[in-house]
Formats: sequence, C-alpha cells, structure tokens
Amino acid sequence: MKTTPHRWEVLDKLILVAGHAVYIGDSLDPPERDEHWVLKGFQKGEPPQYIEHVRFGVELAISKPNSLLVFSGGQTRSEAGPRSEGQSYWVLADHFLWWGNADVRSRATTEEFARDSLENFLFGIARFRESTGHYPESIEIVGWKFKSARFDLHRRAVRWPDGDRFTYHGVNNPPDLDTSRSGEAKVLAAFTADPFGTETDLLEKRSRRNPFLRQHPYTTSCPEIAALLSHETRDGTTFDGTLPWSA
Repeated sequence: MKTTPHRWEVLDKLILVAGHAVYIGDSLDPPERDEHWVLKGFQKGEPPQYIEHVRFGVELAISKPNSLLVFSGGQTRSEAGPRSEGQSYWVLADHFLWWGNADVRSRATTEEFARDSLENFLFGIARFRESTGHYPESIEIVGWKFKSARFDLHRRAVRWPDGDRFTYHGVNNPPDLDTSRSGEAKVLAAFTADPFGTETDLLEKRSRRNPFLRQHPYTTSCPEIAALLSHETRDGTTFDGTLPWSA
C-alpha cells in the first residue's frame, strides 16, 4: 500500500516560536494593544514583544529555505475560548502579511497542544515529524532572552545535541525584566528537580493550562519517541531509551 508523500519531506530544520499568550483580535484590531489579548497580570504591555518573536521567526525562516516554521502553544486560557497560542501567532503573521515574506507561509504550521516550555520543545519536534515524515537535523528556537538557560535545560532533558544542531534566539525581554527574572529562577529550580514536568507543581500548572482538556496525538503519530513523550520524572530524572537524534 502506497503512503501519501509528506508535504514538506525535503525540509530538515525546525524553527520553533514558543507562544506566551492568546491573541483574540480580528483583522481591524491593533494587535499591539493589550485588550486584544488574553493576558495574565504580569503580561501587561508585552504584546509588542510577542509580535517581534513572530516577526523574527518569519524572517529567520525566509533566510533558511530548508526550514519548517512552527508556532507552538496550546489552548491555554478559558477566557479565549478554544483558540491556541500557536494559532494566534499564525494569525498575527497573516495580519502583518508575513512582513513582506509571504513565501514562508507555504512552509509554516502550528503546534497546538504545548502547555509549557518543555512541551514547546518536545511537541515542536513531534510536529515536525508529523509534517515532514522525519525528525529535524537541527533546531532553532525563538523566544525571550531571559529564558535561554531554561531551553538549554530542556534540550538536555530530551537529549537533543548541542553545537550546530541547536540554537536559541533570545529576541527581547519583557518590560518588567526584574519580575520576570525572579519568576524564572523559580521555574528553573522546578524543572531542574522535575525535568519532565510531571510532578506536583509543574503538573498542576499544566492542568490549569488545559481548560479544554485537550490530548496531544504525538505518541501515535511519532511512535519512535512515544516512550520519551510518556516518560515521568518519578521514573528517572533522565531518559535512557533510544532516540532518533541521540545515541
């Protein structure tokens, strides 16, 4: 039985833009304004920075024709309805006409199940596998400058190689950087103790960020990493199974 060729099977680089909030505006609303987003209190004033993340990802993808651009983030806020962060970022790119880079639209997609940064990373890889039929050769992640150490922690948890196979692009920082750094120290400590986010605090946060009770499909669509996707920290703070990208 013949299988249908994957639309993007020739692509080998994943460019991942991690979402932070849900945009609920329409084509006539200025997306820079807070009222067109569902934001937490500490996120007030941040939408212009999110837009820069999207723009950076688009421009990075257009400079690398072998890349698939993935906007990642789930349906994390009940007030937004069943709209995802990933879909929001796609809508933003469309709103700005891809900043004159419309060609990248034909190799951009969304990942709409991630509830935190580890899932952004891991589910982004899985979405690439769904979209291309294979795993990426390299990954470039776009996000906050102050989160660089956290994503390197995630890289080590999933045993993704360093060097020229991994790049983190810190585009900017929030207006209230001191508060963000204080919160980040706590999150880094939590992920250091619980690398897979499956223990009490991080697991409860994931539950709160899944008001529509969505379940990702990646253990089925990406069988090669099903064990990693199901791994829990209580089973070991490292994953020792076979992975497509790491011996």
